[in-house]
Amino acid sequence: MRTTLVIIIASIVFPSQLPAVNISEDTEGCIGCHELVTPGIVADWKKSRHSQVSPFIAMAKQPQEKRMSALKVADNLLETAVGCAECHTMNASAHPGSFDHNGYTVHTVVSPADCATCHPVEVEEYSENLMSQAYGNLMGNPLYLKMVDVTNGLHEYSNGDINYHGTDEANNADSCLSCHGTEVRITGLETRDTIMGEMDFSALANWPNIGVGRLNPDGSVGSCSPCHARHHYSIEVARKPYTCAQCHKGPDVPAAKVYAVSVHGNIQKSIDKQWNFESVPWTVGTDFTAPTCATCHISLVVDEEGEVLAERSHRMNDRLPWRLFGLPYAHPHPIAADTTTIVNQDGLHLPTELSGEPVSKFLIDAEEMTVRKETMANVCLGCHGRQWVDGHFNRLDTSIASTNHMTLQATRMVTEAWEEGLANDDNPFDEAIEIEWIEQWLFYGNSTRLASAMGGTDYGVFDNGRWWQHKNLQKMREHLLLLRGLQKQAPPK
Repeated sequence: MRTTLVIIIASIVFPSQLPAVNISEDTEGCIGCHELVTPGIVADWKKSRHSQVSPFIAMAKQPQEKRMSALKVADNLLETAVGCAECHTMNASAHPGSFDHNGYTVHTVVSPADCATCHPVEVEEYSENLMSQAYGNLMGNPLYLKMVDVTNGLHEYSNGDINYHGTDEANNADSCLSCHGTEVRITGLETRDTIMGEMDFSALANWPNIGVGRLNPDGSVGSCSPCHARHHYSIEVARKPYTCAQCHKGPDVPAAKVYAVSVHGNIQKSIDKQWNFESVPWTVGTDFTAPTCATCHISLVVDEEGEVLAERSHRMNDRLPWRLFGLPYAHPHPIAADTTTIVNQDGLHLPTELSGEPVSKFLIDAEEMTVRKETMANVCLGCHGRQWVDGHFNRLDTSIASTNHMTLQATRMVTEAWEEGLANDDNPFDEAIEIEWIEQWLFYGNSTRLASAMGGTDYGVFDNGRWWQHKNLQKMREHLLLLRGLQKQAPPK
């Protein structure tokens, strides 16, 4: 190990002495067949940094320029490109779905536990991120699970009523869990005809999937592929907003749409061909001139003097004091990534009461919120003055307060409907007045807050914004009055 360290130190001083990158014999064997079987994948990998840089070279980088956080790797990996065999045979004994493939023991699902060989810090940070727990936080929450069931299940109109039948794995995998992640299970072996003849492969349930909180067969949680798309794993792809738009585009979380109509999004679309999306660290003013999602939430950002504005983090909420979307009320971020432990006074797995008060023991405190807000503000200060930045966050605070207030009014009405027997609170997601209540916060509250946070102009007003929260309240009131009138007209039971 001492010799390796000496070589790495020398390579920093004398970069021309860095060794050529080798491709292992095992990976050469993979390429020999897969250039015929999956040529697109092989071509993509050949253009990747993994194919051109060994761990030895990566570890020799200056601290701020490093993309690899491991301080050492096994000697057989040190001077070898990260190729097919290095990923798909890694930790084979830990993967229950490993199978014999042309003399190699391989597994299909490369997991964060494999990526941790070279990127342990990133994997550890990601494990503490809400995204990594996205499957469990959805499917392990009895309240949310009812919403999944109603949304994805089949509905049937019969005898003047609508009845719904529960959903199934295929529908869930094709909808909510495409982003949240599926539970990928090994179901055995299957034989397929290939151009190389018959071959056995592990049979996978709930596959394919690159959801952020995927449960992997090796017991690990999450996936690196949603942001670092296979098999190029480009940092440029991860830094562009189109990657985040894969999951953050619908009316429940319209971050990509808001960004697209913001000034920042306009600048990015107009001139990002002049930007350097590959540089590490990422220098504001030199490499880019307007933020993307990665600038604000993940990347190591420095100014032109090399001063750090924000450290790189794969714990996405490091710069987020507020949790803005996905729940009835905006609230301080949860302390833990696993939110299934959160229970309010009514026994609901929600971080707030239905009246809006935060369930504080599960959420970060005011001091931590201030730290996170200043971390995010520091990114903004790379381009904007203090007065501009403070004014922006003051408007966001006002937006949070006003949207929470408008959600509370809707909650009061749906609560009266439950108390008066006009709707059934056993499932708060399946009746018309309840659906209107959900849209009040899931669509209109979210859009308004994200527009305030990201400069999305009309998204905060007429495009699922404040106007819709106002209009929806009127609809709910009229609906409640109609239900009361129908109840009075109903014959006694």
